[in-house]
Amino acid sequence: MSLTDLNRAGLSADRGAEASARRKLPLAALLALATAVFITSLTETLPAGLLPAMSGDLGVGESAAGQTVTVYALGTVLTAIPLSAATARLRRRKLLLTTVLGFAVANTVTALSPYYPLTMVARFAAGVAAGLAWALLAGYARRMAPPHLQGKAIAVAMAGIPVALSLGVPAGTFVGKVVGWQAAFLVMTGLTVVLLGWILAAVPDYPGQRAGAGGGPSMTGTLKVPGVAPVLVVTLVFVLAHTVLYTYVTTFLDHLGMGGQADVVLLVFGGASVVSIWVVGALISRWLRVLMTAGTLLVGVAGVVLALLAGTPALVYVAVVLWGLGWGGAPTLLQTAAGDAGGERADAAQAMLVTLWNVAMAGGGVVGGLLLDRLGTASLPWSVPILLAPVLVVVLAARAHGFPARRSAG
Repeated sequence: MSLTDLNRAGLSADRGAEASARRKLPLAALLALATAVFITSLTETLPAGLLPAMSGDLGVGESAAGQTVTVYALGTVLTAIPLSAATARLRRRKLLLTTVLGFAVANTVTALSPYYPLTMVARFAAGVAAGLAWALLAGYARRMAPPHLQGKAIAVAMAGIPVALSLGVPAGTFVGKVVGWQAAFLVMTGLTVVLLGWILAAVPDYPGQRAGAGGGPSMTGTLKVPGVAPVLVVTLVFVLAHTVLYTYVTTFLDHLGMGGQADVVLLVFGGASVVSIWVVGALISRWLRVLMTAGTLLVGVAGVVLALLAGTPALVYVAVVLWGLGWGGAPTLLQTAAGDAGGERADAAQAMLVTLWNVAMAGGGVVGGLLLDRLGTASLPWSVPILLAPVLVVVLAARAHGFPARRSAG
């Protein structure tokens, strides 16, 4: 064999290796994004398990301490769209690092602050970082994967959400009780510092959008893209339906005489959510519409079971499993649908989705509180099927765009 033939063979092998790499998921990089998602989700929800201690040290009532969650969501709602537009042309890894650093600073200030107003400022800043992170992470995961694996890539990245809810919040609550609530936030800071090095080592960099590119930050133009509006409507109402019940699930369990099992119920919910993410990741490239329809039906049926049959503890667990199976994959499904529908305006569509997601989360607490005060605990599960009925109609109607019968990967 001649030297030329050897060189050709070597070049062919190199190209084959590159092609093989492009056919695989970059798991180290995607798990770094999943950790960023975990930090984002846990930073938002961690105060829920620490309210008595936080309120005592800050010298405010528990209801005022609970506003640390509200102000976080407010920071996200107010800034996700304008910040996404303002940073559209920045390089992606630098922006991701800046966002993660923002969490480190905000959680450190939260841990060390003895003053309620300063704590609220830090929580608002954390919400700002979260808005930018949510608008960035799904698109980042898509860019790192070959077209036929983009849905799986988003599923891996979004796995941080159920892990944060099912394991992170209980663990943070335990640390808060044993060592102090400040330690829980400092642990978050330490994890964030580790993540900064992980991103530098494993996550590839990508350029931002070109000036004048079709994916520019015009939100009005993005809403006119076929399919974007149905996805956003489904996101708003679906997340609202989930949050109304999830926010007050402990109160609902107390009403059933199952308050002592709340941690087990949440663990079961988290486990079912993880299974849902795995199923969605495996099937999303071809069955996004079917999975979104199934998820809506599962959560709706869970609400009906909790409304009618919650007197039987075993059926409560059945309902929670159905709820987790329907909800766990929803972030992946909705962010993938928004990215597919948005096309060149995918980043703008993601920023709008993040904003509406947090509007729904904040609204869920308000709506749930009103239902609790006006109609009682038993009304909470009924809100789920009532809200999800129009969601199902929109999903089924968006057959051509938004939730198409056949998804064109990439």
